[in-house]
Amino acid sequence: MEQLTPDMMIVLAVLAGAIALFVTEIVRIDVAAILILVTVGVLGLVDSSMLFAGFSSNAVISIIAVMILGAGLDRVGVMNSVAAFLQKIGGRTESRILALISGTVAGISGFMQNIGAAALFLPVTERLAERTSIPVSRLLMPMGFAAILGGTTTLVGSGPLILLNDLLANSMRNLGMEYEPFNLFAPTPIGLALVVSSIAMFAVFGRWLLPNVKGGGRERPSMPQLSERYGLQNDTHAWRVTAGSALIGRSVQEIETEFKGVLITAITDENGMIVAPARDVVIKANLTLGLTGSDTVLDDFTNGNGLVAAEEDTFALLQNDELAGLAEVVIRPGSDAVGQRVRDFEFRKVHGITLVGIHRNGKMLEGDLRFQTLAAGDVLVFFARWQRLTALLKNPAFVAISDYPREQPRTDKKWWAVGAFAVALSLVLFSDFRLSLALMIGAAILLVSRVLSPDEAYRAVSWKTVFLLAALIPLGQAVEQSGTAAWIATQVIGAVEGMPIWAIQLAIVLLTTAFTLTVSNVGATVLLIPLAVNVAVGVDADPAQFAMIVAIAASNAFFLPTHQVNALLMGPGGYRVKDFLRAGLASTILFTVVLLIGVNLFL
Repeated sequence: MEQLTPDMMIVLAVLAGAIALFVTEIVRIDVAAILILVTVGVLGLVDSSMLFAGFSSNAVISIIAVMILGAGLDRVGVMNSVAAFLQKIGGRTESRILALISGTVAGISGFMQNIGAAALFLPVTERLAERTSIPVSRLLMPMGFAAILGGTTTLVGSGPLILLNDLLANSMRNLGMEYEPFNLFAPTPIGLALVVSSIAMFAVFGRWLLPNVKGGGRERPSMPQLSERYGLQNDTHAWRVTAGSALIGRSVQEIETEFKGVLITAITDENGMIVAPARDVVIKANLTLGLTGSDTVLDDFTNGNGLVAAEEDTFALLQNDELAGLAEVVIRPGSDAVGQRVRDFEFRKVHGITLVGIHRNGKMLEGDLRFQTLAAGDVLVFFARWQRLTALLKNPAFVAISDYPREQPRTDKKWWAVGAFAVALSLVLFSDFRLSLALMIGAAILLVSRVLSPDEAYRAVSWKTVFLLAALIPLGQAVEQSGTAAWIATQVIGAVEGMPIWAIQLAIVLLTTAFTLTVSNVGATVLLIPLAVNVAVGVDADPAQFAMIVAIAASNAFFLPTHQVNALLMGPGGYRVKDFLRAGLASTILFTVVLLIGVNLFL
């Protein structure tokens, strides 16, 4: 096809306008997508009966279902458990945690849809960011890219690779040539090289490539954020009282009065754990104390009082922000609390919560807080189990100004949530059901078993992501159906005719990348594999190698947030398009280099 038609010119103009809207961010990206959808409809580039078909597409329904599944697993505490396990292995080092999360997601993505792997690990990554004070924006994008790259490690990891054998067989048959199908792990060496190189790039250069957006899309401040805001320490360290400890026989009040800056936030004995022990509790041998304070203060305190370090996970419950944490509570003007001393409320003894600070007139009050007189507008910073805090807030004198979970994790529904996920995954892997149906069956189980209420399920869905993806599908259809994609492909391949093999391979990678970003990865694969096979035959190269290049290059989707995974992470990560342009450009260049080296080494 050598001649541009009027329809093709219009499609190219709309495509250029879409890219301009995304790059300039004149309007929010989901609004831009809706404008593009409307433009495609008004110009009649797609049949009107199919204009809104994107909202019922397999991809969009799959995303909705997997978001609900992820929310269900998070609601019963599974994701917190996974986050705690990963933190135990990765510690608090950003590069180690980044590599751990990304590697795990990439491994899972090799055997399930990358959007599913990313959606499931979204809450895990957010929890880890909160626990370690690492901005979530520095973890989510590498995790999402790893989910995309994980799909290149097996022949069932992504739509293009699933289609590879069938498309290649048809093309070879049309040319009258024999063909041996690729096996399941044919792309594995190349995929692993892509995953490892991406993780290494972000681990080394992430500080320059990734934005530093604290909090992302979460509304509730995390414990580290509140600690930083008020200059408080929030980590609870476990120390065991030895038989010769100087603390034996002394009360919590005596210890905290003498050792300024040390708070005993919890105690465990043979009967279990006491959070916010009353001040008259007496210390005995073999108790395990949960201590909060600066490292210097705690070192001096523990070294001189016969304490030995206990298992750090003794108080892991207190690091779970779905169960306990720091909260801001303001004194209501005109309430009965105004003018009373802190000790009159017996926060520890009666309510089981610890007052760790009082913020008044722009500064934190120092000294023994028990004798402070409360004033209207004082902000009390508590460390508490959320159930205990909820009980305190029944007193109208106290008003919470920081959000916190009103409901505890539904641990009694844990196996329902795990079972629903297992059923959905099994149907994806071992049945002929479409991906959307298999995942929606799992979501339905969550609703019927009341792991999530219908309202919670609706809130779990990122409707910004849904509209972004569904509204862009008609543009991809217009590019394909009008013949624009074929015209572009023909022109590009014609331009590199007679060049070295590596230059032709590079052109195919870049062409596939461009089509993946603007049309779809599956659309790019269907269009370009037959073209690549014919080019390979014409230059006396391996057609199977060229076809594999197209199938893997269809995952080179980092430069714009139009890929499903990138769209999913924009809100929670607080990303803008320019963030994808910066990190995505580096990832695209790295991907291209590693792919070209890999296919020539391993195929």
